Amino acid sequence: MVSIGTYERVAVTEEAAALLRELAGQHGPLMFHQSGGCCDGSAPMCYPVGMFMTGPSDVKLGILDIDGIEPIEFFMSESQFEYWKYTHLTVDVVPGRGAGFSVESPTGKRFLIRSRMLNDAELEYFGLGRTA
Repeated sequence: MVSIGTYERVAVTEEAAALLRELAGQHGPLMFHQSGGCCDGSAPMCYPVGMFMTGPSDVKLGILDIDGIEPIEFFMSESQFEYWKYTHLTVDVVPGRGAGFSVESPTGKRFLIRSRMLNDAELEYFGLGRTA
């Protein structure tokens, strides 16, 4: 799970955590970047740390703390974050071919994002609540 103070923006299912442990054993420390579309749709892309360079226009949504492996940072482009900032994201895994450059591609599984709207307390915590 990712904690930013009391609330989190991104989490991981146990099934995805198990695959991430396996992939970290093969590739070393990992990171995610939420793809913005084009060829891979809006798939969460998983890379070995250092294989994808983030920049000043990327937003760090949080860190996935998974037992047994190094924490995994999760990023999204600032422009895409504008569309997703009111949602909580959960990294999950399903059968299927992963995105072309994402490390799970050869496993027969792929990562995907499940989302829900932030609740009122989360909106307030992240500074997105209503202003009087």
